[in-house]
Amino acid sequence: MIVSTTENVAGHQTAETLGQVFGVVVRSRGLSGNIIAGLRTIIGGEIKEYTALVEDTRRQAVDRLVMNARLMGADAVVMMRFDSGSIGQTMNEVVAYGTAVRLVRA
Repeated sequence: MIVSTTENVAGHQTAETLGQVFGVVVRSRGLSGNIIAGLRTIIGGEIKEYTALVEDTRRQAVDRLVMNARLMGADAVVMMRFDSGSIGQTMNEVVAYGTAVRLVRA
């Protein structure tokens, strides 16, 4: 499955637009991870525990986006974007969204 942040995919034309598609993931860092991350804020620099959490969550969101697009009969997602936010003080939400399409070679 092609997932693109652009409206068009090089060498292809959009044959059919199937509609919006998304993948949502909400995750929480465990207590020990929050404690370690809290200690790192005192020292400064990258908080690797949260970086890993966000990267993993984005990957899962894209995987769910692709799964939902396949269920719609799509072979690509164009204009893919991420949105993220916090739910409470311990949870992170990431949404991958875009437009499910069918492509043909140009």
